[in-house]
Amino acid sequence: MVRVKICGITNEADALHAVACGADALGFVFFAKSPRCVDVARVRAIVDCLPPLVATVGLFVNETVETVNRTVAAAGIDVVQLHGDETPEDCRKIERPVIKALRVKGRETVAESGLYPVRGILLDAWHPDKFGGTGSSFDWTLAAEVSSEVPLILAGGLTPENVADAIRAVNPYAVDVSSGVESAPGKKDPEKVAAFIANARKL
Repeated sequence: MVRVKICGITNEADALHAVACGADALGFVFFAKSPRCVDVARVRAIVDCLPPLVATVGLFVNETVETVNRTVAAAGIDVVQLHGDETPEDCRKIERPVIKALRVKGRETVAESGLYPVRGILLDAWHPDKFGGTGSSFDWTLAAEVSSEVPLILAGGLTPENVADAIRAVNPYAVDVSSGVESAPGKKDPEKVAAFIANARKL
């Protein structure tokens, strides 16, 4: 069964609702330019209210390794998602399991997935100015080419309406959504969250 990550969590209510609907993982954005950015104290408060067996993921963009390690330790984060231009060497220095996000321009981006010493690769839509949360998708056939080679997390433009089609096309390890289940940046829509998870689990 495909796993589901709800990213861009900013408050306890959204976190607990996502978990109640069956989310496997929650994502927290530590990137100041994002409208979904949250500070360490806020994340720690949310993490501390979660039931057991829910993975927490911290998203970072071009941050120093030292800052990443310090932040996740303070916030109680389980997994690090690197969403910028981090190198394979950066990934090796992170003190938590790492997911490396690649913003897909074409087949050459997907081919890079084997270069990183990480637990999983997340494929997202490319945008010249944004690092995730764009609401845009990319050619899923490119993701399908590597879904059997690496634990693949599919992101980029996913919604309750298209997530089932995406899973059928790519057969990913997990799907990741942020803006596709929001009523406003940083505020999740309860009905969209429930529908997204239910539709992902139908297959």
